[in-house]
Amino acid sequence: MLTARIERRETPEMTALHLAGNNAPVTAEVTLEPAEVIGAVPEELNGVYLRNGPNPRTGWSPHYFAGDGMVHAVALDAGQARWYRNRYVRTPLFEHPGESRMALAFDQATGQVDYRVTTANTHLVAYAGRLLALEEGGFPYEITPELETVGPYSFGGSLRTPMTAHPKVCPGTGELVFFGYRLRPPYLTYYRAAPSGELVQEQVVEVPRATMMHDFAITENHAIFMDLPVVFDPAGIAATGMPWRWDDGHGARFGVMRRDGGPVRWFEVEPCYVWHTMNASEADGVITVTGCRVPTLWRDGADDISGGLPNLHEWRLNLATGTVAERPLDDMPIEYPRVADAEVGRNHRYGYVTSFSLEAEPERSEIYKYDLAKGAAREVHRLPDGHTCGEAVFVPRRDSSGDDDGYLMTFAHDRARGTGYLAILDAADLSARPVAEIHLPVRVPTGFHGNWVPDALR
Repeated sequence: MLTARIERRETPEMTALHLAGNNAPVTAEVTLEPAEVIGAVPEELNGVYLRNGPNPRTGWSPHYFAGDGMVHAVALDAGQARWYRNRYVRTPLFEHPGESRMALAFDQATGQVDYRVTTANTHLVAYAGRLLALEEGGFPYEITPELETVGPYSFGGSLRTPMTAHPKVCPGTGELVFFGYRLRPPYLTYYRAAPSGELVQEQVVEVPRATMMHDFAITENHAIFMDLPVVFDPAGIAATGMPWRWDDGHGARFGVMRRDGGPVRWFEVEPCYVWHTMNASEADGVITVTGCRVPTLWRDGADDISGGLPNLHEWRLNLATGTVAERPLDDMPIEYPRVADAEVGRNHRYGYVTSFSLEAEPERSEIYKYDLAKGAAREVHRLPDGHTCGEAVFVPRRDSSGDDDGYLMTFAHDRARGTGYLAILDAADLSARPVAEIHLPVRVPTGFHGNWVPDALR
């Protein structure tokens, strides 16, 4: 029998890392004016910056990934910060706080899984005139730029699996390229959707078992899948709500398939896990993938964080010889890699990441800009002591001339004030003071991923 509720195991004296410090959830949905603006908001920035993340309604969840999705947003217009707003994504899990996800989603009589049951807590993407909140275990949820929930989105009923939280919008074709993985066959399915919103391709990718495939990469001609040693383990559900563990026997490989379909060619790589790719590109018969590599993950279950910290890594897949050359590009602990949207799948020069720590309250955060044309030389923006931030999203200037000709946006936390702010940095001069800081009268908890949605796409 599936339990109706996940047992709470923490005590106030032993608060889990994912509920401590600025990871702790906030209790209210609000719409507020900014408290203070330091610097000047660029007048060309007209739109909404949005960021998704877990915020359990009950104040507790068994794992960081299990919290209810809450989107935080700041609207900018003509050099002014108009409002800050936060709202939960209204999913069945929101409507049944504290209930077991499996009990809500799985019909024991039919064996069917309801993919409308999702936290929708990981990412956001603007596509085909819609704004989608994403989490890899279920359907996307459409929300408005004002953060009201429209409902689950399944491409007119054509989507029959979950959808990754990390789809790629091709800058050349406008297609949405993505995959979905499941816990039973077929384990992995690849999709392409037209810019107008219709699914135009669905292909099963044969893999031997269910693995946690969080991200992937694309080039102009290929999709690259990552079949890595974090495998489905239902015994983990009772302990942490996360049915995953490391398996040394599974091996690690990258799969290369043409974006228009066909066979998958697999390349063996050194065992690791990759939460996020930075990008991929191809030239002269070689596909180059960059991403954040972790040596091992969850060897003793989803509570085990001893597997090492992620570092920037490169894999070069030679299509002619079938060989792989891989190397670390830096030894700094980093995560949340981003490139300019116009460079996705293309040979890019710059990539942006945020320093990474497993402490509840690190001393401060740093944002790094890697110059891949100069051996991944690193430029640093250091936040003040007691200030931490998450993913930095690149926003191009009007008529941008390159992949650092623009701004970086990120939500930051001021520990002394106990409040959050939206930082806007000059991507071309990362060491400079922020262009603007939009300070808010409330705390914005640490979250996952977000995007800038200009008014032209709303």
